[in-house]
Amino acid sequence: MFLQRYFYKFDALIFVALSRVPMKDYHISKHNSLYSIGLNYKKADAEVRGKFSLDENAINRILEQAKIIGLDGLLVTSTCNRTELHGFAQHPYQLIKLLCDNTHGTVEEFQEVAYVYKNNDAINHLFRMGTGLDSQILGDFEIISQLRQSFNRSKKQHIANPFLERLCNSVIQASKRIKNETNISSGATSVAFASVQYIINTIPNISEKNILLFGTGKIGRNTCENLIKHTKNSHITLINRTKDKAERIAGKFNLIVKNYGDLQTEIRNTDVLIVATGAQSPTISKELIYTKKPLLILDLSIPKNVSDNVTELENVTVIHLDHLSQMTDDTLEKRKESIPQAEAIIEEVKDEFIKWLETRKFAPVIKALKKKLKTMKDEELDFQSKKISDFNSVQADIISERIIQKITKQFANHLKDTEIDSDTSLELIQRVFQLELESK
Repeated sequence: MFLQRYFYKFDALIFVALSRVPMKDYHISKHNSLYSIGLNYKKADAEVRGKFSLDENAINRILEQAKIIGLDGLLVTSTCNRTELHGFAQHPYQLIKLLCDNTHGTVEEFQEVAYVYKNNDAINHLFRMGTGLDSQILGDFEIISQLRQSFNRSKKQHIANPFLERLCNSVIQASKRIKNETNISSGATSVAFASVQYIINTIPNISEKNILLFGTGKIGRNTCENLIKHTKNSHITLINRTKDKAERIAGKFNLIVKNYGDLQTEIRNTDVLIVATGAQSPTISKELIYTKKPLLILDLSIPKNVSDNVTELENVTVIHLDHLSQMTDDTLEKRKESIPQAEAIIEEVKDEFIKWLETRKFAPVIKALKKKLKTMKDEELDFQSKKISDFNSVQADIISERIIQKITKQFANHLKDTEIDSDTSLELIQRVFQLELESK
């Protein structure tokens, strides 16, 4: 029986519930469990993460295929640091297969670096991931916008249930509070900022050097913005396969735009090449590079967009974002001091979410009870209207509705009480009122 140990605190009871009670008992999914499956920077290097990266088309295919196999709630998130699926299933392999079928990675490769979280652990993981505590750069809040985007995409594809909506909103709330109430996002620390610091520390007289940005990925754009801000460099050129997109970005930052066909020529003339394309295979190889002067290349792409053979060139240095992400400074150390405060906020917001989840367990009974009481009310009002000549049906209806609301609220509050056995109470209410519950 659920809630058997009366002396436990509410949060402890909830933990037991989420560990043992099938998710379908909460009337949020027909499937037994919530899973989070995926891989990230902790165990998977850039090459492996590249194999499992998902573009927009691949994500949409996964969502469509999920609906075909009967999944009723799924989020898909793919960034430079991680690829994850969060959803309801009978078994986590259903999600793993969806991922592997739509990427270049195999199940065997996934198993080597992957993690699988279930129910309460999955909820915990999503909170830590979405609030930046699990980011490659501590306190990086870019992930929350990516999570919001993932939910909106699933909602548009009609595979986002009320549970996922409530969970995502709770994570967003926790993220906002952590950002506003702690110093975990203070200071300029991000992959983009780390890139600029590396360039400044490595290249003498950077303000006089030629810089080429190839691609319009978000990290690349942020790096470019930081370069302009911190170096005052006016020799920045932008190249993108789609020129009009490059021109829109160039207009914002006052950059020079060149055609994609000029890439090889511009590489020959540049001192720093920043690669931030969304290509699924390398776009920069040693065959493109003919330069007699030192060239620094920053590959800020997942999968890697700079071929390994570029490192064979003596005067070329290649730095990938994984290396930049490992760079720590005083700012990151100060951020770590805010972790306990951030975790406390997460627990507070998560408790509210879990309490809401518990109400889902008895929601069908309360709904059926309200329906039964309204039926009784309508029958009684109809009887009294025929019996009493001047009977005021409007006023009687208003009063009756208020009484019904109070009765159902009283029952709901009773079921929320941690000192009672809610399962037994639910059974009793159903028997007394002869309730017929709607099937999911």
